[in-house]
Amino acid sequence: MTAEAVGEVLAGVNALLNLTCALFLLAGVRQIRQRRVRRHQRCMIGATAASALFLVLYVTRFSLTGTHTYEGPEPVRRVYLAVLFSHMVLAAGVVPLVLRLLYLARRRRFKGHRRLARWTLPIWLYVSFTGLFVYYMLYHS
Repeated sequence: MTAEAVGEVLAGVNALLNLTCALFLLAGVRQIRQRRVRRHQRCMIGATAASALFLVLYVTRFSLTGTHTYEGPEPVRRVYLAVLFSHMVLAAGVVPLVLRLLYLARRRRFKGHRRLARWTLPIWLYVSFTGLFVYYMLYHS
C-alpha cells in the first residue's frame, strides 16, 4: 500500500473520529443536564480519546502525504479557506482548554470546570464539525 493510499484511509478515519468526538460531546452535555455525572464523565473521556487519537493519526497522515490543496472554484475556495483557517486556529486553542477542563474535573473544582466548559464546548464542537467540512471539501467535492 502506498503512502498516498494510507493517507486516504487515515483521512477517512480522522473524519470518523471528528464525528465520534462531536457525538460524545453532545451526549455528554445531555448527560450532565440530566445530572448523570458518571455518564457525562464517560462521554467526555470518549470525546477526549477520539480527539487525541485524531491528533496522532493526523500527524501520521501529514507526515506521509503532506498538505492538500483544494482545487474547486474560486468563490468556494475562499469559503473553504476561511473555514480551514478558523478550524486550525480554534483546534490549536481548544487543546489547552480541554486539558484545563480535565484538570479541574480531576481536582473536583466543578464551579471553574462549568464556567470554562461553557466556552470550550462550542469551540470544540465547531472544530469537530468543521473538521468534517474540511474532509468533505478535500476528498469528496
